[in-house]
Amino acid sequence: MDKVMEFLPFLIPLVIAEFALLGYTLYHILTHESYKRGTRTLWILITVLLMNFVGPVLYFLFGKEDA
Repeated sequence: MDKVMEFLPFLIPLVIAEFALLGYTLYHILTHESYKRGTRTLWILITVLLMNFVGPVLYFLFGKEDA
């Protein structure tokens, strides 16, 4: 338990950044109609299931349609 308390100051900002990125990604997916690859449902599943930075980053690299 002491080890967790040691790393807590480093973990809290990462958790906040992770949820902020997840929230922005879901907002972007839900407010846009077209995607480079895949469908809305696919990108929501990828984003939520691979929540720890991987899903949102994949969406912005491969799914987001350039406007």
